[in-house]
Order: sequence, then structure tokens, then C-alpha cells
Amino acid sequence: MPPWLPLSEAGLYAELLAQIELADQLGYGCAWFTEHHFLRGYSHASKPELLLAAAAARTSNIRLGHAIIPLPLHHPVHVAERVATLDALSGGRLEIGIGRGFSPRECAVFGVDMAASREITDESLDILMQSFTRNPVNHRGRHYHIEALDVVPQVVQRPHPPLWTAAVSPQTFEWAATRGLGVLAGPFKPWFMVKHDIERYQAAWRSADAPRAGMTIGVLCLADSRRAHRIAREAFTWFYQELYKVVLPVLEKLYPGYEHLHEIGRFRALLKLGANFNLADTFGMTVVGNPEEVRSKLRKYADAGVTHLLCAFGAGAVDPAVTRESQALFAHEVMPAFATRG
Repeated sequence: MPPWLPLSEAGLYAELLAQIELADQLGYGCAWFTEHHFLRGYSHASKPELLLAAAAARTSNIRLGHAIIPLPLHHPVHVAERVATLDALSGGRLEIGIGRGFSPRECAVFGVDMAASREITDESLDILMQSFTRNPVNHRGRHYHIEALDVVPQVVQRPHPPLWTAAVSPQTFEWAATRGLGVLAGPFKPWFMVKHDIERYQAAWRSADAPRAGMTIGVLCLADSRRAHRIAREAFTWFYQELYKVVLPVLEKLYPGYEHLHEIGRFRALLKLGANFNLADTFGMTVVGNPEEVRSKLRKYADAGVTHLLCAFGAGAVDPAVTRESQALFAHEVMPAFATRG
């Protein structure tokens, strides 16, 4: 909600749902919501499951992604119940992304030790996977003790909705491969680093299913390239400044269990000088231009193994009419160029 857009939160939610309805009509594959708390500049989606339930009632084909669910902030049984309910409401169109979260403020308010977030996430994922089996859930771990629990409702998809994890550190990419999870990368890191992470992920993959790598990119595709760049400059500069207000404290303090974020050190030095559109564009974190330019820029992601592109059209910081314009043009003139890829 940038200051130059006169939208209330109610208006913002209505506009987002309208954009998802349009995406459904245009043939997009999935609409994703993430969960964050107390980050007024960066996110107003503190309860995305409610937005997803509303989107499920308004759409027919598009899949609906809840990513990420920060598992340490929730009891895993609540997560299992939420996931199953959304899967039923959407008619089996749900995608699930899990993660540890990264906000010290969130962890402090909800009473979570950041140093323990990885092991809490592991335990929670084990419990979530058990909840999909239709058998009673039993778990005895360091953080949760559950005995013969009948979790209702049950997911519609079998064996379960597709599972993803947020992935920032190289170690998380490898962990995701060992668990058979898709990875959701960006928008924190430059493309040259994510590209190497995806290579590690593919090398560690052992499942019979094909690996799934999603990449979040700030996108603005308009017929007039100059207009696209003019609008994107203000929008994406604002977005990345707000994003790194959240991320930089973690990079600076090196919270226990989050030391891996220090690997962004070379990039961090530039961020401290100020995040802006030129920086994001140079490091492959945005794709802006006319359809021909956008198609050309996107090929490097597809060629490197990105199977799912998560397009943040205008990053929520452009006039909603421009966002819808970009959605439609992208669907008609960019998406067909990648339709035959696996």
C-alpha cells in the first residue's frame, strides 16, 4: 500500500480478488498469497487463508497458493486443518508453501525462538505429512507431543496438495530436494545466486517426480517500453526499499540459525547504499519492458530450470488499472512463448 495509491485495506482486498478473477479468465496457473505480520509497508496479508477462501469462491480453474505458511508461528494441527479446509473449498486447487519465516518481530510477538525455527519447521512438516494419510496422527518430538489424533477435515487432493518451501540459503535448496519439495526463490537474492542454488537443488533431487523451482519476479509488461520503465522505476524502488527494511536487520544481526543470510554479503553492501529499481533490474530481480523484451529476459530463467514464474505485477505499487493491463498483455503475448516448455 504505497502512499500514492488511495486504497483502503478493504479496497486493496477487493482489487486483489478482482485481479485473481482476471487471472483465472486469462489462463494463469496459480495465484499466490504469502503470510506476514506487523509489516505495514511490505504486506497487509496477515491472514491469507481468508483471502484464498474468497478467491476460491470466485474462480474455477486457477490454482491457489498459500506460500509461505511460517510454520514456527502456528501449531501444526491448526495448519493441517487450515490446509484441508482450503483444499476442500477450492475443489482440490490448493498449493502449499512452508517456511521458517524471517522476521524477528514476528517471532518475538508469537513467542518463537528464532534459533529453534528450523527444527520446529521439521517437526511441523512431519505432523502435516501425517495429517494427509487419513490415519491418526502420532508424534513425539522436542516441541510437539501428539497421540492418536484424528485430524478433520481431510485434503481433497491425493496424496496431498503440492508442497513447496521458501528457499533462501543453499542449504535449504538441498534440504528441499531431500524432502521432495518444490522450492520458491526470490525476491531476496540476485539471480546469479539463485541460479547456482537451483543447480544444487537439481543435483540433490532424488524423487521420481520432476523437480519444481519457482521464482518470484517483479514484472511490468506494457506495449510501450518507456512507459513500463517509467512506471516500474518508482514502483519497484518502493517495493525493494520496504522489503529490505525487513531483511537487512536479520542480515546485520545474524540471528542464531539465520547465519546463512550473511552469504548475501556482497549484495548487502550495495543494499545499504539504497535499494532501487536499477539495482533490482541489474541483478535480475525484475523484468520490465514490452512483450518482446519481456519474452527475451524470461528465457534465462526457464533455461536455468525455473519451472514456475511467480509474477508480482507492479509489486502492488502501480495503479490497479495498469496492473490489469499488464496481466492481460503478458497472458496474450508472453505466456504462449513458454507454453510448450515442460
